[in-house]
Amino acid sequence: MNNPLPGLPVFDRCAVMGVVNVTPDSFSDGGRWLDPHKAVAHGLDLVARGADLVDVGGESTRPGSQRVTEEEELRRVIPVVRELAGAGVLVSVDTMRAAVAEQSLAAGAVLVNDVSGGLADPAMAQVVADSGAPFVVMHWRGQSADMEQRAVYGDVVADVVAELTARMEALLAAGVKAEQLILDPGLGFAKTAEHNWALLGGLDALTALGHPVLVAASRKRFLGTLLADPQTGELRPPRRRDDATAAISVLSARAGAWAVRVHDVAGTADAVRVVAAWRAAGPS
Repeated sequence: MNNPLPGLPVFDRCAVMGVVNVTPDSFSDGGRWLDPHKAVAHGLDLVARGADLVDVGGESTRPGSQRVTEEEELRRVIPVVRELAGAGVLVSVDTMRAAVAEQSLAAGAVLVNDVSGGLADPAMAQVVADSGAPFVVMHWRGQSADMEQRAVYGDVVADVVAELTARMEALLAAGVKAEQLILDPGLGFAKTAEHNWALLGGLDALTALGHPVLVAASRKRFLGTLLADPQTGELRPPRRRDDATAAISVLSARAGAWAVRVHDVAGTADAVRVVAAWRAAGPS
């Protein structure tokens, strides 16, 4: 869905959001980009390979991870956001903290991607409302340290839609404008593999809510499980899940996702362009 979002171009296809984890412990590339100079170089490389936006995060949200201090998150994130934005990159900040969001926006970020949807920090809604920036509202049930215990649903698609709707209503009541909101089903966050597949198969229920949808499946464990070694049962390692990620990107783009968030952008950047060409060649 290509709804106009404040401060962002209207993309003529599903957008590609590249990931820069400025962390020592992210599940897919922990430690590779912890140095700010390497992180900036990686962000620029992602853009050169086809990323439309770059999502900079300074706190791992993998299952079981512990939170870092606000000071440490700011130390990791702000220099990278400032340099990438200064180079003309559309920067998203991946944070659950209002102070990090506020300072990142001041440093040039154009979007806030909060995996808690504003639940982790009560001040986030006001920061987003005051800034007018697009805000990713992810479905979230609690911190990463114990989120796997919360993966209990009746109908996961219906439950996620209901909980995201309630979260949107709370944000609107707090002054955030409807045109700022982007929805994310929260794949892997308090979700089993079966839940993730059901949500991907039911993306139309999210797009039907009338807001842009972000899909973040890249390198996640459910893909490693799908691609596990048939002899040993060993999961496919994260960096060998990029082809499967690109396949998810195709299906998400075909289902009307506004953007996909990926670690390895080249394959996905090609894939979403194929989907756009396929659509353009089909019946109007």
